[in-house]
Amino acid sequence: MNYRLVQQLQQKAISVQHSCRVLAVSRSGYYAAQQRSQRSKTLCVTTVRLRSVFEASGRSYGSRRLCHALNGQGIRIGRYRVRSLMRAGQLKPVWKRKFIHTTDSKHALPVFDNVLNRQFTPAAANQAWVADIT
Repeated sequence: MNYRLVQQLQQKAISVQHSCRVLAVSRSGYYAAQQRSQRSKTLCVTTVRLRSVFEASGRSYGSRRLCHALNGQGIRIGRYRVRSLMRAGQLKPVWKRKFIHTTDSKHALPVFDNVLNRQFTPAAANQAWVADIT
């Protein structure tokens, strides 16, 4: 907000140095903000490429894989820049489940009765045997 005010004061013939001193902002921060606003327009090609590689991967690539894919296409970009572009473009990878539950408790097969019936102290040895298949 202060940087915009500095820019407006500069148009009214007030120097950047003076207006930055009055508003208590650094000149280097003002110039860096100007460069950031201009740089976002030049990254459009990179953002489009990033989105196309992400969609081609089935929305499964993270920042590391996207970085390697873009570097393979000749676009020199770092992993953390890819992360920030993914965050700005709201690109989140979709993880596939690695484990599929196969238990089907609604089956027509016979179910055996609970013979032990929670009586865990049998009268003699080798009277009750149990197993756990989990």
